[in-house]
Amino acid sequence: MVDAARARKIADRIQRIVAEMLDRRIKDPRLGFVTVTDARITADLRDATVYYTVFGTEDEKAASAAALESAKGVIRTEVGRQTGIRHTPSLTFVVDEVQENAQHIEELLNKARQSDAELAERASGAKPAGEADPYRVPREYEDEDE
Repeated sequence: MVDAARARKIADRIQRIVAEMLDRRIKDPRLGFVTVTDARITADLRDATVYYTVFGTEDEKAASAAALESAKGVIRTEVGRQTGIRHTPSLTFVVDEVQENAQHIEELLNKARQSDAELAERASGAKPAGEADPYRVPREYEDEDE
């Protein structure tokens, strides 16, 4: 087991190595516009998860995933060579769905804004159901001494 700071440094290094490999050395035509967004490694440095996004259609995303799986051995060899740790971690590639989640949240916020605007428009001409001032005003007692 290693401390969290060292594991984070190694994960950052793995992220840079994988991004450089995809940019310069992996020439698979199935590989689309791939961006490595994050890498995480277990505390025992045995397994690394690399998160990536692909810009394109679902078919291009599937082709890019297949290209990454086929290039996994070459990438793992380079990770082992450049990191210099005793046991090269196994790599797992996972599609990072941050963009899709952010887009979904933005759509939900737009719906909420529209419904708020409609509600404000309907409420603009509304009158209170009861009295205009629903709070009781304390009685003012006249001072009997005066």
